[in-house]
Amino acid sequence: MTPHAHQGHAQHDHGAHDHGAHGHDAHGHDGGHAHGTLGSYTIGFVLSVILTAIPFWLVMNNVLDNTQTALVIMGFAVVQILVHMVYFLHMNGRSEGGWTMLAMIFTLIIVVITLTGSLWVMYHLNANMMPGHDMSRMP
Repeated sequence: MTPHAHQGHAQHDHGAHDHGAHGHDAHGHDGGHAHGTLGSYTIGFVLSVILTAIPFWLVMNNVLDNTQTALVIMGFAVVQILVHMVYFLHMNGRSEGGWTMLAMIFTLIIVVITLTGSLWVMYHLNANMMPGHDMSRMP
């Protein structure tokens, strides 16, 4: 190989490397992932505080009866999960080719199954509890 051919080869490699670096910078380094801003994190935090304070206030002031309070608290919990997923986990339909939307749907299904099952179990435990034993009637 001649020195001139070797120089051309080295320049070609260097040019390819520069093109790759510029191409990488042009596309960004985040791979399409959303990054939160201070404003979005602040909005998420404020919404989380509000979504925690309202159920706390409802329970502390006995505003609703037990069943209504439980349903309202679970509703606020579901909304808070969505707030966390959007503002802190940056899940939307565009990032990662829609996989995060699929993860959100799966999470919502699991949350609904868990909440519904918990309510069902608690209701049936309450309805089917054995009456208190009267120890004075025992022989």
